[in-house]
Amino acid sequence: MKTRVKICGITNRRDAFLAADLGAFAAGFVFFRKSRRYISPDKAKRIISSLPSSILKVGVFVEDAPDEIMEMKTYCGLDRLQVYDAGEWAAAGYADAVSIIAAHRVSSKEEIEKAKDLPYLPLFDTGIPGTWGGSGRRFDWTMLEGFERPYILAGGITADNVDEAVRIGPYAIDIASGVEGSPGKKDRQKMRTLFERLEARKE
Repeated sequence: MKTRVKICGITNRRDAFLAADLGAFAAGFVFFRKSRRYISPDKAKRIISSLPSSILKVGVFVEDAPDEIMEMKTYCGLDRLQVYDAGEWAAAGYADAVSIIAAHRVSSKEEIEKAKDLPYLPLFDTGIPGTWGGSGRRFDWTMLEGFERPYILAGGITADNVDEAVRIGPYAIDIASGVEGSPGKKDRQKMRTLFERLEARKE
């Protein structure tokens, strides 16, 4: 099966269309103002409206309340919502599990176990105090052994280790810094190399 790739931290049309052209299954737009990959809702809406329907548009949120995020989903035309406090969503009764990706910052096996109690697709990223993804560092992927639900793997994935990441068996992989020239700006050659490695792996 073709490896699903989410390219996160999209801030411009050029990178968004390159991700779509290379076959990414999702593009991530970060709406957390403190992030170096932040994009305004208006700019994201313009990019999203011009992208093909074949690529999922994912909004990444950190501090916003569920009701505010749902409004942003409609305004920008988002297909999925990546949130960091999924427990709040579950408590508020948001049962649309298909639309929600529950992001978990992993620093121990306990954080992985928490994901089993939520109805949403989990995304596992490296847990570093004060950061919310895009650190370029990986956690101990062996902690995911025995996790039987589909999940998205993030954190320090590059063309050099993508084969190892895929072998672990995630539903999809999520990459931001691993294909960047600088935060929020993708490196075209790194992007192409990553997808070439994945394509070669299918043989």
